[in-house]
Amino acid sequence: MPNIKSAIKRVKTAEKSRKRNSGTKSQLKTLRKNLLNTVDGEDMPKTQEAYAAYCSALDKGVKHGIVHKNTAIRKKNRVGAMVRKAAAK
Repeated sequence: MPNIKSAIKRVKTAEKSRKRNSGTKSQLKTLRKNLLNTVDGEDMPKTQEAYAAYCSALDKGVKHGIVHKNTAIRKKNRVGAMVRKAAAK
């Protein structure tokens, strides 16, 4: 346990950030799973909604510093390619 007052504060803020970040990352994983499940189905409007929700959550994660910008771009591109491929069928 830290003895310095500023270090004690940093421990508290780091814990808050850890909880917020893990919750956001969990939400991203859930949205991705939902999107992948809808891509397998035949309902394209539902797939488009899931894709928009996933991309929006990724962008918010980037804005808050939880996900790196390039990682978000890569994930959006890969999922977008899957959605386009499913739409072409």
